Amino acid sequence: MTKYKIKHDIGECIGCAACAAISDNWEMVEINGEEKAKPKKGEIDESELEDNKEAAESCPVEVIHIVDTETKKKII
Repeated sequence: MTKYKIKHDIGECIGCAACAAISDNWEMVEINGEEKAKPKKGEIDESELEDNKEAAESCPVEVIHIVDTETKKKII
């Protein structure tokens, strides 16, 4: 089963919560007084890919990326 790694630039996250509204894998946390999105799991499998892709596509500042761990290919 293919595994995927979520890469998220939390420093550039604007805290809009679009990803958290779409995917159960994303939650909002407070960091230095600011709300930021954070994945609950940094590695996902095929069954979780579509949900997390939608979350990444919803990000207005494009700081969420998903990479295939076998091929190293960037999915989004």
